[in-house]
Amino acid sequence: MNKLSRLEKYTEKRRQEVLLVTAEVNGEPDQIVVFRGFSSSLMRSTAFDPDVPVLPDDATILTVDRLLGPYDPANPQYLQQGLTWETVQPLLVEAGV
Repeated sequence: MNKLSRLEKYTEKRRQEVLLVTAEVNGEPDQIVVFRGFSSSLMRSTAFDPDVPVLPDDATILTVDRLLGPYDPANPQYLQQGLTWETVQPLLVEAGV
């Protein structure tokens, strides 16, 4: 299971949370919202087919922010900010993903 799939599974189990993922794809910045098992890019087009990954396997996840859902960009309610892939691991393990 790739990294983004694990984050999607996490939000399926933590349905009140939204994850805001900052990543780098082919040297370009991207920001992904993950909510209730689905992902969508805020900076690039997202395929209609949910089987097409939003982030390629070679993308680098820079940070993950945890927010209360639903996500309102005008008034984000952060639970934690600036988590690295390493520091998000205990949350994923705790959720069983």
